[in-house]
Amino acid sequence: MSLFRRKTVASLQQAIAADHSLKRALGAGNLVLLGIGAIIGAGIFVLTGQAAANYAGPAIVFSFILAGVACGFAGLCYAEFAAMIPISGSAYTYGYATLGEFVAWIIGWDLILEYLFAASTVAVGWSGYTVSLLRDMGINIPAEYTGAPYTHTVAADVPWWNFWSLFAHGWSKTGNVINVPAMFIVFFITVLLVIGIKESANFNNVIVGIKMTVILAFIAFGMAYINRENWVPFVPAATGPGHFGFGGIARGAAVIFFAYIGFDAVSTAAQEAKNPQKDMPIGILGSLAICTVLYITVALVLTGIVKYDQLNVPDPIAVGINAAGPGLAWLRPIVKIGAIAGLSSVILVMLLGQPRIFYTMSKDGLLPPMFAKVHPKFQTPWIASILTGVVAMLIAGFFPIGLLGELVSIGTLLAFVIVCGGVLVLRYTDPNIPRPFKTPLVPWVPALGILFCGYLMISLPKDTWARLVVWMAIGLLIYFTYGRKHSVLNRK
Repeated sequence: MSLFRRKTVASLQQAIAADHSLKRALGAGNLVLLGIGAIIGAGIFVLTGQAAANYAGPAIVFSFILAGVACGFAGLCYAEFAAMIPISGSAYTYGYATLGEFVAWIIGWDLILEYLFAASTVAVGWSGYTVSLLRDMGINIPAEYTGAPYTHTVAADVPWWNFWSLFAHGWSKTGNVINVPAMFIVFFITVLLVIGIKESANFNNVIVGIKMTVILAFIAFGMAYINRENWVPFVPAATGPGHFGFGGIARGAAVIFFAYIGFDAVSTAAQEAKNPQKDMPIGILGSLAICTVLYITVALVLTGIVKYDQLNVPDPIAVGINAAGPGLAWLRPIVKIGAIAGLSSVILVMLLGQPRIFYTMSKDGLLPPMFAKVHPKFQTPWIASILTGVVAMLIAGFFPIGLLGELVSIGTLLAFVIVCGGVLVLRYTDPNIPRPFKTPLVPWVPALGILFCGYLMISLPKDTWARLVVWMAIGLLIYFTYGRKHSVLNRK
């Protein structure tokens, strides 16, 4: 039963009150912008077109709605926890308080897939837009230094239980050496995060303003170039499992779910919020609502300007502008600048979230003490930030974006399922805890969150599931050889 020993919410709240090592510098506006900074990025600038071309067609709009509804249920559950337990550990801490240490470890290890791999994934997208913009300016980076050296595909006839074939086979060389621009942006953001949370938030506020302006400009000017015939058929006929029809809408929702990650990253900054009980729900739900509306609108405009089967490219928004003709040619470089700014803010928020989860897990004894070290001047978890940055640089330099994106999606969905389950458990095991924000319509909202997120997980490819199993096996090995023995709960 020691696997399921829990930290009480009261003990967590006492720990928060006594811990002043992190600087409380973020207001509700900062938190909303952090959420928008994390959400608006690769999803809108890269994955929208690819998911429309490969899975859902113009009905990618329905995919965004489906994913947004799933996120809405999970977001309400996150908001309850973030207001009640405003600590840096996010879903990891919520799991510790409700489902026990073993589940907390699983979710903490799982969140590495979300934050660290997401930063690497978005860095690859950042590289694509930056290389394209530099090329427009007459600056050419050799192609072999702008892409991953390997790509990965799995044969459709490989059975789901053949983990080794799904995980290790299917790799092929691309002729590239390493993705240098992707590594550079991770390095730059890591340095910024070590310097300080307030400086990082100010940087994020500026670039969120830039990318919001660009997205709104694309919507406003692009609407005049919509050709309604591009929306016919709005739901293309099914051509195979997960390709068009309702199955394609579901697969598209699972893949572009990556576009929604970020609102939960707001909760990792809870210990640096000025008034977390009030501001955390605003930050989480406000950013999610704004971004859902933007995603749906951009998807409609984009598939209205360009036929969906032409959007399987790294820069679909730029393709949309080109298709509009000379009338929107002036917007092309501006969109690229907005994409670069947008992707930069996503990398920042992801690289901000991961070290703070490491920080909390280390304070609990599940990771070595060095992860909890805070810089005496900058008041940031600097060692965890540097380690996260180095690993993210290597992943961004060597792995393709498609493989990384699917890993991030399944990791995020699993985290959401556990958080929704945690709200249900705590409502029945400890109903009298003060809750500054309450998830409405319990048990329906958490139960629907579990069902929606679980359904999207099932819609992901089988090789992604195989990698999740392998990743979790590595995590369990670390827990049973180190974490369980060094847990602070062993000292009580």
